[in-house]
Amino acid sequence: GIEVSFVRFFIGFIISLSYVIVHKKSIRPNKISLVLTRAISNTLAVILFFVGVQYTTVTNANMLNMTYPVFVFILAPLFNNEPIIKINFLYLIITLIGTYLVIQPHYHNINVGDIYSFLSAIISAIAVIALRQSRKYDSTSIILFHLMAIGFVINGLAMIPVFKIPNTLTLFYMFLSGMSAYFGQALFTAGFKYIDATTGSILSSGRIFIATCMGAYFFNEAFTPNIIVGGLLITIALIGVSLHEYKQSQH
Repeated sequence: GIEVSFVRFFIGFIISLSYVIVHKKSIRPNKISLVLTRAISNTLAVILFFVGVQYTTVTNANMLNMTYPVFVFILAPLFNNEPIIKINFLYLIITLIGTYLVIQPHYHNINVGDIYSFLSAIISAIAVIALRQSRKYDSTSIILFHLMAIGFVINGLAMIPVFKIPNTLTLFYMFLSGMSAYFGQALFTAGFKYIDATTGSILSSGRIFIATCMGAYFFNEAFTPNIIVGGLLITIALIGVSLHEYKQSQH
């Protein structure tokens, strides 16, 4: 998982660096603290997610990682002095119940991949909060460049103890993973310039359905009643917290 995430940051760094050089862009951010917070937190979240995929199912990893919007609205007041919205705690409880059903924890047998994926969601929330703030001061190219550069270094250091040379087919899949992950990240970052966080969160929640279908199609992952109910609860919480945020922004 760490090797796969490294390829993602390596490809992203090469593309971002090339863009900066070709277009002669400055890489000096206006708000370096926000850009660094975004880069470091996103790097940790990505590593945790890819390691999570290594140990659990594609469905579980994506479903648990996609709980991050709820934590965005819970943690945001701690970072930008936004008022605390009490109803969001209800959505947090619904999310945790859904997460419990997806993970189905037993104290003698808890899937470590599920834990990594859930932790990636919490750290992703911090990364998204930092992104929302940094987009007010810096461009997509600057934010992405620092994200990929810092991710390349941190992920590279973390990879050293577990590095193994992949075979040709595995390297090809890693390349496809890295390319799709980079362009997904680029579109995600650019999108926040044109839409609010509420719309972005609702659209992002579609990844739960997409990942579940792909997990079933490519890996024959089973749809257990617990996973279906848990996924529905998580989706309901995501839509609920996003719609409430939208109503607040209209006021």
